[in-house]
Amino acid sequence: MGLSARVRDEFPLLGQSAHGKPIVYLDSAATSQKPREVIDALVRYYEEYNANVHRGIYAIAEKATLAYEEARGKVAGFINARRPEEVVFTRGTTEAINLVAYAWGLHSLRAGDEIILTTMEHHSNLVPWQLIAGMTGARLKFWDFDGEGKISLEELDRLLTGRTRMVALAHQSNVLGTFNPVAEAARRARAAGALVLVDAAQSVPHMPVDVQQLGADFVAFSGHKMCGPTGIGALWARYEHLEALQPFHGGGEMIMLVELDRSTYKEPPWKFEAGTPNIAGAIVWGAAVDYLTRIGMEAIRAHEQQLTGYALVQLQEIKGLRIHGPKNPAERGGAIAFSMDGVHPHDIAQVLDQEGICVRAGHHCTQPLHRRLGVAATVRASLYLYNTADDIDALVRGLDKVLAYFAPSRRSGVGAEGRRGA
Repeated sequence: MGLSARVRDEFPLLGQSAHGKPIVYLDSAATSQKPREVIDALVRYYEEYNANVHRGIYAIAEKATLAYEEARGKVAGFINARRPEEVVFTRGTTEAINLVAYAWGLHSLRAGDEIILTTMEHHSNLVPWQLIAGMTGARLKFWDFDGEGKISLEELDRLLTGRTRMVALAHQSNVLGTFNPVAEAARRARAAGALVLVDAAQSVPHMPVDVQQLGADFVAFSGHKMCGPTGIGALWARYEHLEALQPFHGGGEMIMLVELDRSTYKEPPWKFEAGTPNIAGAIVWGAAVDYLTRIGMEAIRAHEQQLTGYALVQLQEIKGLRIHGPKNPAERGGAIAFSMDGVHPHDIAQVLDQEGICVRAGHHCTQPLHRRLGVAATVRASLYLYNTADDIDALVRGLDKVLAYFAPSRRSGVGAEGRRGA
């Protein structure tokens, strides 16, 4: 687990304590921690060149504009976009998906048209399509997953028809951890005449993602899950789609000429960025991209795969604990959701909190997925580049304390060190 040993000290929050215990942060699927150089970039912007972008001709405004557009280029390069102008800055994945739903769906969908979604989608890739379907008369169709948390391409073939206009799916489930076969799904969907949107919020931070290889039309992701700040994200889209789409928001900055009764708009991506943007967020996200690029996304994925494999082995030894999603770490990411017989997820999270362990308990914005699993909520421990095997051992010890409180008869009597065999 050499990667985390090198980088852990670069994240200030991880040196803190909670309830007198060292913090064990296992909630990176919700938001990641930030390295010192990213935090410093935020302070530097506000101390040295805080100004609005694109219009000012004085020195610090020009510096801010240059840094803002350089950040767009960094994000574009990180996902191998064909050009920086294919990256639209948004508030995050949610706004990026809403942009497509409204700017494309509201103008393109007709009654009887079809939108295919998986049953594992985050609410951010479900609710916008529900709203648009209600406005246009389009029909939602659902692509289900099997008992291992995987979707079948044959099922997609069955769902695709001549009326299918959009296939929207997660690259990686934020609950099951499943890697979905996005590239092949995109090939089949586009061959049937449909567009493809990918929610990549859980994949772009954790592995190499090449939007050209994905073959999708739209890809949405967030900065705060990849060591960047909150309130900034992006929609990548093929440039020809951005040219064809109508603006999602109207106001200053996105216009060429405004008259009393009509306006003309700038070229993409600026026609989708109305008003003063999150300048600091974009610039600091660029610093986060620099940080991750220097470490290497292949190294981050390898580290997480190894650590996920270790976590799956350790957790499966706990009596009455059920992991949801694939058991093969090569088929999944480090978001691991689980249930414990007879113990409510919120009780588990509360006990773990007293041990300094940060996990997420609830439906994780995937209520239909949880109903499909037959549970109201789960506990999710999610990993990132700064986590270690010691963090997993602390989680196992914490879960042993959960059993001591709620199910003492199920305690294994073997501590984490014994399981680890170290």
